[in-house]
Amino acid sequence: MARVLNRLSDFRVRAKKQPGYVADGGNLYLRVASGGSKGWIFRFSMAGKTRDAGLGPYPAMSLVKAREEAERCRRLVAQGIDPIQARDEERARARAAAAKAVTFIQCAQSFIGSQELGWRNSKTVANFRATLNTYAYPVLGELSVQAIDTGLVLKVLEPIWGEKTATAARLRASIERILNFAKARGHRSGENPAAWRGHLDQLLPAQAKVRPIQHHPALPYGVIPTFMGQVRGRNGIAARALEFMILMASRIGEALGARWDEIDLAAKLWIIPKERMKSGKEHRVPLAPRAIAIVEAMAELRINEFVFPGAKQGRPLSDTGIRALVRELGVSVTRHGFRSTFRDWAAETTGFPNHVVEMALAHAVSDAVEAAYRRGDLLEKRRKLMEAWAAYCERKPAEVVQLKGRAAGASRGGAD
Repeated sequence: MARVLNRLSDFRVRAKKQPGYVADGGNLYLRVASGGSKGWIFRFSMAGKTRDAGLGPYPAMSLVKAREEAERCRRLVAQGIDPIQARDEERARARAAAAKAVTFIQCAQSFIGSQELGWRNSKTVANFRATLNTYAYPVLGELSVQAIDTGLVLKVLEPIWGEKTATAARLRASIERILNFAKARGHRSGENPAAWRGHLDQLLPAQAKVRPIQHHPALPYGVIPTFMGQVRGRNGIAARALEFMILMASRIGEALGARWDEIDLAAKLWIIPKERMKSGKEHRVPLAPRAIAIVEAMAELRINEFVFPGAKQGRPLSDTGIRALVRELGVSVTRHGFRSTFRDWAAETTGFPNHVVEMALAHAVSDAVEAAYRRGDLLEKRRKLMEAWAAYCERKPAEVVQLKGRAAGASRGGAD
């Protein structure tokens, strides 16, 4: 130890007198900058080039430690390995290991943060988070995303796959997206253990086989005139909103969220921006005369930006009011079910082509032949369709159908 201290003292003296390099032997040097800072280097030659590998600053790295590092470098050179390249590769591996140590919950939060601006409403984000909180985080939350394998994914899904199949299917898709995000960010490698096709489809029964998809309960179209007559006979914003929603064959969120700046009475159009559409595309809906009358009646009550204002300031009407009204009218039907009623009526009683009806519902058309007809939005054909539907809804049936206690039929397609 005394020899080391003497040697170190000698270094200090020589460094003060002459900035530059102070040799210790064995290719180890103390490099002294003109400003007085000092650091250890190992000088070596490979492929005809002389290079300096930095070992660390002095005095943070002692002479003893510097000599140990120099000895390690000499062994690498003797094996034909560049010490600088070896150091850089080791640091890269350490960074990769640290990146892969990101937990599932951290990665999920990053994924949500990167995507939520593109999701059309706050309920989507809330539902996404709630499902992960309830089912995924207790099993996967604190685990590294790199450590998640098929067994762990099944541990999350299998307990609810039979009992809550739709929820489990959405959860599986969410986990798959998060793990894909993790791979893209360099937090994991390898195949995605939550992938369905060619992987989990071999381990879990298909959703339709476990629990067949339940179509939205819908009124038979034959009783719609009677039902609409009862709705027109009710006062209040909820009654007007329900009537408007049925006439437009729209989703409840689209109808209740209707804003005054979306209504063009001159063109007889309701123009729903893409941000509020399930399809992510702007949707123009022709306004039939009765729909225009509803809008004009609501204009007399205008208190905020929404056509159907709610009790809370600056908010639209809640769907709670619509549900309550439907129950009061004595029918068992979901709000989405009215769209199924519209589609059944159009298919069975009119000659309008299917692609016109599907466009009125803002549905995607997968058939290539029908898609070829949809270069435009078929506005005038849809206007005739919506006017025919409104006229049917306003018809006074020759025979009054008693709705109270009547079981609603199920739609054939479950339009949503």
